[in-house]
Parts: sequence; C-alpha cells; structure tokens
Amino acid sequence: MARDVRSTDGVLLRVYESGTRGAPTVVCVHGYPDDHTLWDGVAAELAPRYHLVRYDVRGAGESGKPRERRAYRLEQLAQDLATVINAVSPDRPVHLLAHDWGSIQVWHALSGPWLRGHVSSFTSISGPGLDYVASWWRARLHRPTPRALRELITQLASSWYIGAFQLPLLPELLWRAGLPQRALARKGYLSIPAVADGVSGVQLYRANMLAQLARPRPQPVDVPVQVLAPRRDPFVSRSLQTDIKRWVPHLALRELPGGHWLPRSHPHTVARCASELIDHAEGGREARPLRRARQTGLGRRRFADILVVITGAGSGIGRATALEFAEQGAEVVATDIQAQTAERTAQLASTLGPPASAYSVDVSDGSAVEKFAAVLLENHGIPDIVINNAGIGMAGPFFDTTVADWERIIDVNLWGVIHGCRVLGGLMVAGGAGGTIVNIASAAAYLPTRVLPAYATTKAAVLALSQCLRAELAEAGIGVVAICPGFVHTNIVSTARFVGLDAAAERTVKQRVTELYRRRNFTPERAARDIVRAIERNAALAPVTVEAKAGLLAARLTPGLVRALARTNVAPR
Repeated sequence: MARDVRSTDGVLLRVYESGTRGAPTVVCVHGYPDDHTLWDGVAAELAPRYHLVRYDVRGAGESGKPRERRAYRLEQLAQDLATVINAVSPDRPVHLLAHDWGSIQVWHALSGPWLRGHVSSFTSISGPGLDYVASWWRARLHRPTPRALRELITQLASSWYIGAFQLPLLPELLWRAGLPQRALARKGYLSIPAVADGVSGVQLYRANMLAQLARPRPQPVDVPVQVLAPRRDPFVSRSLQTDIKRWVPHLALRELPGGHWLPRSHPHTVARCASELIDHAEGGREARPLRRARQTGLGRRRFADILVVITGAGSGIGRATALEFAEQGAEVVATDIQAQTAERTAQLASTLGPPASAYSVDVSDGSAVEKFAAVLLENHGIPDIVINNAGIGMAGPFFDTTVADWERIIDVNLWGVIHGCRVLGGLMVAGGAGGTIVNIASAAAYLPTRVLPAYATTKAAVLALSQCLRAELAEAGIGVVAICPGFVHTNIVSTARFVGLDAAAERTVKQRVTELYRRRNFTPERAARDIVRAIERNAALAPVTVEAKAGLLAARLTPGLVRALARTNVAPR
C-alpha cells in the first residue's frame, strides 16, 4: 500500500507499507542515490513477521524534490522521519533500519528532540553520524599515530567525491552525462539510479557536510543500536562506523562480508541481523550472535558466544579440540558415529564452558548430515566454525587394498569432508556472516609413502578441496583452513585397517605402530591448541608437529628426497 504524507514544510513523502498489521513496526530509511526499492529484498524477508514501512526521502523516488538547499538540512530530514513515524505508528515505538544517508539522518534525529520515546531500536548500515565523523577525524589528527594516519589517508581517498559534490553545476552535469552511474556500477551498485534522484540528492552533501563537520556536537544515543559494517565498503571504513562506543552505550558491532550496498546484495543477512535486535528489544531472548556483537573489552573469553561444530569429536583430536574451544567460551556441538562417545565429549565440554550438545552422525551419509544440519539450525543456529575431523586410518599395499576398502575410506575421509563443507558450510554461506571451515587432512597429503596409498590419497584430496574452497569462499568471508598433523598419539591406529594381513599379523603391526606413536608422545591436546591458533590466523595450511612442518618444507624444496623417502615404511599420523 502506498500513500503520501505531508512534511512540515509541505513536501510530500511517498510511504509504502506492507507486512503484518499489529506487529512491531520497522521503518526503513534509504540513502543516496537510492529510493525505497533498496529495501525490497529485506522487506520480503521481514514482512511475514513485522509491519514494514519504507518511504522515499525528499529528493528521491516519488517524493517531492525541493530545489532549495536548505530544504535538505538534517534538521528537516529528521522532521520528515518523525512525521512518517507519527503517521504509520502513532501509539507504539518503532524500530529503525537505515543505510548510507538514511543512517546519517537517523543518527541526527536520535541525538535530538525529534524521536524521543518513539524508537525501540536502530540498525545502521554504512552511514555514521556526521557529528561522530567529525570527532573521529579530530581524534586521529590530535594523536597522529601510524595507524591513525593510515586510517585518515584511507578514508580521505575514499571520500573524494564529497569535495567534488560541493562544486556548483559540475555534479549535475556529470549525472546527466551518465558518469556517476558507471562509477557506481564499478563499486558494486546493483541498480540503475535515476538521474533526477542523483541530481537532487547532491544537495544533501552541500547542505550538511561542511556545516556539520566544522561544528560537531556529538550527543549520546540511548536506544539499542547495532552497526552492520561491510568489510568491502569502498566509501566508509569500518573504524569510521564503529568507533562510537563513547556515545552509544547499548551498542552491538557486526563486521559482515559484502560491499556498501549490503541491503541489495545480502538482504537475508540484513533481515536476520535486524530481526535479532528487534526481537530482543521487544522482550525476546537475546540471540547468540547479537550477544557476541555486544561483548567487547577485557575479561571476555576468546571464543565466547561462538558456535563450533566438530565431527568425529568422540575421541582423539576431535575431543581435545572440543574441550579447548569450550574452555575458551565457545558453545560446542560434538558429533560422532558413536552416540556415547559424542555425549561424553559434550559432558566434559560442559564442565569447561557453556552447555555443549552431542549428536550421532555418520558423516559418510549425505542425507544424515542434511538432517543433522536442519536440527542444528533449529536448535543452535548457524555455526561460526565447522571442523570436519571425522576420519579413519588404512595402511597396506595398493594391490592388497580392495574396492570395498577404497569405498569405505573415501566415504569417510573424503565424502565426510565434502558433506560437511557442502551442508554445514552451506549454512554459513546462506547466513552471510562469514565463519571458518576447518578440514583435518594429514602430513600424508604432501608426504607420499608406500604404506599409505589409500589414506594419503584421501587426505591429499581433502587438502586440495580445502585450497579450492578457500579461494571460492573468500568473498563470502569464510576462511577454509587445512590442518595437516604428523604423528599424534590418538586411537586412530587401533581403529585403522591394515590390509593384506591376517588378524594376528594385524594385531602385531598395530601394537608396533601404537608404540611408535606413544614414544613420539605428541598429544591430541597439543594438536588442539595448534588448530585453535591456525583458526585465529586463518591459515590456509597448518602443519601440526615438527615432522609435519619439516615434511612440508622438504616437499617444497627437495621433492626428489621426499619421493625417495616414500620407499621406506615410515608414515605420518
């Protein structure tokens, strides 16, 4: 439904309403050079649960386009917003969602008298308040550290157009010539801006920028606020958006993959983040991602409010990693093909950190992983870290390895990782908030040996998959880390298959190899600490143990020597 609302100076504002009447009202305010259609994707996501209000700000879309510069002052824009709110929700506070210049005018309105008592929450995207911007500049000029100077120079280079918009006539001529449209397309703009909107909106910069930046009057904002800061915003740096804690006591900061026009490119992510704040402001439970976005400062454990899913967590490296993350504050979901071992890991993790959960999952079964993912999403939410650790060992000559042996080890070691990346990693991609996928490979992935043809083949495939996926998911803000352990003393030998041997000979070999691992005495706990460090560094490849690190160096520098050593009977992990 569309209608016109008349502002205090007589300008007509076109207002569009959709969604559920009687539900909390969400007012969406667009920036420059957009109109209300910026929010189409977000509105489609939010409309089933909320009363959605979008409007064309003055100078854009179907709203009036006054010619006088003073008609675009922030004070008048704040009054426009107050007028719209009074028209669509006169008796109940609203929730604000704003982008770019929409956010700038909301910040100004919240710090003045226009919206007192009328707003329950505010989600801001790529639009810092101009008073805060001026304070940000002055603070860095006052203390010109190397980091401060770098931030200043970077932001100055990104904001060159602000100075250009102060010039008379030239911006209007460029808009009519189509040059800004082509420049915006190169920056990731996903629509074709109207020339009339671009020309009128230049007045926003002329009416406000110099005046506000020259005489900043930053004021506190006491409503709950979250800032969604895109990592690849070419116009507004993360620091410029988020260094506002001193004025906003109820602040949540979320750094997200994507560019400046996040509402167009990632509407599902914007809708999910906004709804988490709205629901909490309406009295609902605070979602884990929102709680994490609020927590900063000393005393916070490294992985507090992080959801970590670990396959094969019933023993060895999987269990040790689960306990290490739990001790650092993470919520752990432990899976294993054996329900009892997964439950034991969850019990131990719960004594160190938040309550952990356990599920029995056969990672070689794609449909089972998909069913688990549905339960995970319903009960816990989108994972932040997925560790594909489940695997089995197999040793023995190639020609003694049967087709059934190959199928079994490929199903677990390779298909298990593929299913984890595809299904659990797919939840991360759909969520749009980034994350980390960890695939446990082996030093055998780059150290060939005659005794591990099947095992090394699967681990080499896991390493290659991890490197390919890392390149593909970088734009989504998802890191992919390949862990390559050497000799780690776990139960992998006791559960491994030694092909070509009878039962008695297999027991003898297992005892000998187990003793070798025992003497090496590199514990799963040490491996878990290395895994956590690799995740923090977002390492592409992380060898674990001295021999794994030396082997990687040798594989790169002396491949001939590595091939010669492959003829021996020494094998990693």
